[in-house]
Amino acid sequence: MVSGWYERERGHSRAVRHDAQCRKARLRRSINVTSEIAVGLWEGFCRSLLAGDSQRTPTYRVSNRLPHDKLGALSLSNGQAGSYNWHRVGLKLALNNAPGILAMPSIFFRRPILLLTFAAATIVPPPTLRAAQPPGVIDIGSRRELFVDGFLVDRLTGKAELRLHHPVPQEVVIVHDAPWEGSGSGYHSIFQDGARYRMYYKAWQLTVTAGKLDNKEHPLFCCYAESDDGIRWRKPELGRHEFNGSKANNIVIASGKHGSVNADAGHPAVFKDENPQAAPDARYKAILRSNGPKGLLPFKSPDGLHWSPMSDAPVITDGAFDSQNLAFWDGARGEYRAYWRYFTGGVTDEKNWKPEGHRAIRTATSKDFLTWGVPADLSYVDSPSEQLYTNQIKPYHRAPHLLIGFPTRYTDRGWSESMRALPEREHRELRASANKRYGTAITEGLLMASRDGVTFKRWNEAFLRPGIEREGAWNYGHQYIGWHLVETKSALEGAPDELSLYATESYWTGKSSALRRYTLRMDGFVSAQAPMSGGELLTKPLRFKGRKLALNFATSAAGGVRVEIQDASGKPLPGFALEDCAPLFGDTLERTVNWARGGDVSALSAEAIRLRFVLQDADVYAFQFRE
Repeated sequence: MVSGWYERERGHSRAVRHDAQCRKARLRRSINVTSEIAVGLWEGFCRSLLAGDSQRTPTYRVSNRLPHDKLGALSLSNGQAGSYNWHRVGLKLALNNAPGILAMPSIFFRRPILLLTFAAATIVPPPTLRAAQPPGVIDIGSRRELFVDGFLVDRLTGKAELRLHHPVPQEVVIVHDAPWEGSGSGYHSIFQDGARYRMYYKAWQLTVTAGKLDNKEHPLFCCYAESDDGIRWRKPELGRHEFNGSKANNIVIASGKHGSVNADAGHPAVFKDENPQAAPDARYKAILRSNGPKGLLPFKSPDGLHWSPMSDAPVITDGAFDSQNLAFWDGARGEYRAYWRYFTGGVTDEKNWKPEGHRAIRTATSKDFLTWGVPADLSYVDSPSEQLYTNQIKPYHRAPHLLIGFPTRYTDRGWSESMRALPEREHRELRASANKRYGTAITEGLLMASRDGVTFKRWNEAFLRPGIEREGAWNYGHQYIGWHLVETKSALEGAPDELSLYATESYWTGKSSALRRYTLRMDGFVSAQAPMSGGELLTKPLRFKGRKLALNFATSAAGGVRVEIQDASGKPLPGFALEDCAPLFGDTLERTVNWARGGDVSALSAEAIRLRFVLQDADVYAFQFRE
């Protein structure tokens, strides 16, 4: 057994102790070291590791080995082994006869790692170095930050928590009761386009009789509606496609042949392409499901009304696609991103439809909307695998670095007294006679958020519950949230604009389904909240740009919010301590925080800081450093 200590402090290091055996042994070893942060390794250090081979001349080369997350790793392949524990000021080294790993906190290093070869000794650098930014500091610049994913939160104390909020039901904005629409209409795409709001949706009729579901009364269509305010909608007669001998309808895309492709217009996802390089004839784009071969088809339009295919074959083929699959331009990352349905088990290829497991979500990126990269399956921070029927992901327009999704959760509760007590029991039992799950399954809307497009924080509690029992509610197809949010005027005179989202109801029943509008405070998905007894939220170390700190918050008449700015170690900065901040109270989308010396924080913009929010009967929804 050979043991020793290697210590380092402020760039100076010294060997404390080595066993005589270590100095005499002539070792041939490969040492692989990886780290995200710059590192300095000097010749004396390597000589001590080589234990007697100090006369060997180092050589250098580059390696592309992937680093451990914020750690370096050293492994010995000479038949001996090492167990190593790095500390901020020291390293414990112990060698025995088993394989070993050296784990090094990235805070320990100062200069880049190169690949050094001492006989067979190699040192591997990280593929990307970010030495300018201290480890653990999150650069938020001047962007608006929300608490929707908890990413910036270091800890919550007292009674503080992250509180999920719920949309408020408003009016039914559209009923899909035209002969070419029907009770299976849904999969809405909604966005604001200048002064106009646009809506695209599946038109489908589901007719249920004893033991039978008829979904072939008419072909699947994509229909169009528009609005001047996002509240009152109209269905214009487009004169584009014939239905029962007439073109007096709002059908914008019909299923069937479009050039050389065979499109299913009943699974549409339509968006306005904000890519500044988008061609004039492709200012609007859509993803449609192919009727064969299996996959997703890209479509384009110069005006949102006249559509044509962009390829002669599906451009995404690795999935199940039996849902609303979608794609969009991600301006924050400079690429297109797509999300679509797959199953976690079974086979769903061109010749076999044998899905198993859960319905889940897959993603990929593209620079041109035609050639897509290797797909990745979504993962979740702390959520179980569940049946997710849609995904409804898109950048949140007020904080476009955040991808916000509203997936539909499907759950089959089976027959019980509670199930029979739900609305429209007779029709529920009729649907179940065709297929049991048509009667016993229930759907609702969830909320999730991501900063990389692959790993999401999904709230396990429902974001949009089925709500109070009433006709058209608590069924399979209820609360499918449209894709995506828009801003609308508040019904409360003098109040600021709010977020509107839309969700389906009255699915299956009769000859129509409906779309209800729901409203939410701007940025109001999740808040840092505490009761009157108080609580605190402390952020992780941040770096920002700006002169003022603005909050979106709400308090009671007796409640309040105070903010302290600390250094990265948690020490209050002079002039920005808690006692320097008078309580903020009120209910506003934006108010500047002031301390005793004022609200100018620009002198701190070069430093790593923490924000300490002290809350009493208050909610903070978002914060932003601004000029």
